Amino acid sequence: MDKKQDYIEKLAKGWQDSGVNDGDILLVHSNIKRTLVNARRQGVALTPEDILDSFLMSIGSSGTLILPLFNFDFPVTKIFDIRNTPSQMGALTEVGRTRKDAVRTGHPIYSFAVLGKDKGLFQGIDNKSGYAEDSPFGMLHKLGGKIASLDLEDQNSMTFYHYVEEVHGVGYRYYETFHGAYVDEVGKQHDRAYKLFVRDIGRNVLTNVNPTGELMWDENLYKGFRPKEGTGLRTIKSSVMYDFVSKLITHGEAEGNLFIYGENK
Repeated sequence: MDKKQDYIEKLAKGWQDSGVNDGDILLVHSNIKRTLVNARRQGVALTPEDILDSFLMSIGSSGTLILPLFNFDFPVTKIFDIRNTPSQMGALTEVGRTRKDAVRTGHPIYSFAVLGKDKGLFQGIDNKSGYAEDSPFGMLHKLGGKIASLDLEDQNSMTFYHYVEEVHGVGYRYYETFHGAYVDEVGKQHDRAYKLFVRDIGRNVLTNVNPTGELMWDENLYKGFRPKEGTGLRTIKSSVMYDFVSKLITHGEAEGNLFIYGENK
């Protein structure tokens, strides 16, 4: 076995030690810089493609991998091309986007690449609201999937928080609609409108979810490692996270745990 392949298998084992199992439906948020540097220090010229392979290996042929392809340009540029608009979520996600066997979901700001056994369930998802129950977040929840974050704090990943907030219709967010040109899979352009459940900037609402992340660590709901420690990967079942965050919202504990009010300037 060559050195690189051995290292890829070692990574896959590390992901499994961090809570990934064979057959998982796994949404991965990632910062792969430290993983690449660690490999280089051990004499392995690892690529983002190799890291993608390690995640696919960790879930096996019966698993499904979901990668965020979020791109925040649509409200400004007023155009989205589902075939070509790049991900702004890092090299691993862009590698996933360009895989010929990947399915891409349809929201022009919060789209996903999906690979593996159940990718067909995500084919054609064109949710009009970014975090709605008919979005890939909702599908992940319905299917009992997991969420993983590699070397990122909750504040810079774990967008699933906003799915829970939208399902509950929290009062510190509201719907904003964005219109633009949408180029579909066959290159046909349409005028379309999409929504996001955005924070209430007029009330100086700031996203502040790290405290909830700490609470989930305290409750041993996260499996794996904190950012920059060990593998750097932590995982959580989407249903467990949904129930935990829902309880904070319904018990009136969202302020200070999910958001704060900023100071007026």
